[in-house]
Amino acid sequence: MKLKTNQGIIISILVLLFNLPCCKDLYGREQLAIADKGSYLADIISTLKTEWPTNRTVNIIAHGHSVPAGYFKTPIVNTFNAYPHLIHKALKAEYPYSVINVIVSAIGGENSLSGAKRFKEDVLSLKPDVILIDYALNDRGIGLESAEIAWREMIEKSLSSGAKVILLTPTGDTSAGMDDPDDLLNQHAKQIRNLAHEYQVGLVDSLQLFKQYIQQGGKLEDLMSQVNHPNLQGHQLVANELASWFKAE
Repeated sequence: MKLKTNQGIIISILVLLFNLPCCKDLYGREQLAIADKGSYLADIISTLKTEWPTNRTVNIIAHGHSVPAGYFKTPIVNTFNAYPHLIHKALKAEYPYSVINVIVSAIGGENSLSGAKRFKEDVLSLKPDVILIDYALNDRGIGLESAEIAWREMIEKSLSSGAKVILLTPTGDTSAGMDDPDDLLNQHAKQIRNLAHEYQVGLVDSLQLFKQYIQQGGKLEDLMSQVNHPNLQGHQLVANELASWFKAE
């Protein structure tokens, strides 16, 4: 209890001294918030708006499992209807002078432990400006503790390289208990939200987007191409939220 109290005092002092973004938890205690959507990618947006001959290429890397890799109904890979391609199209429409590479380093069937092992070679070597991390669907097979270690490793390496990070909670799964807080899908989503708050990076809460669709009268099956892979409509929900991080003020 004393440790938690001291941590709360330290966070409050940091918020006051450095004007850090803050939010409150379920008990009304102040916590650091995720990155501010209005400013987190300001430098990237400025680069996207820069015209030739002073512009440069912006590299966005989608790292994860089968969903960012573009798998729809396995074994079909529908690259051009998956969210990495959709966000690429959206950014080009928003920033016509930009030169953008959206690079997919995702591998179907992979979990974050494997993704972390190849992170330096397959992601950081490409000099990314923004890194998207999406592994939670498959991380249910390795457990919360192992997943947390791998996600922390990738986040910290990304930030040390100077890249911006956007974490993604899992998309839907028709075999999961979407409304059960103890279901592994929800547990991993919660852990990812906590990591986004702790590291103050970006967050696309895909699972919450899918839940909101259902709460508004839709069916989960409307968004799915198979039990654990979204269809175009599901990918579009994710892409729209990703695009909101790149909006110029």
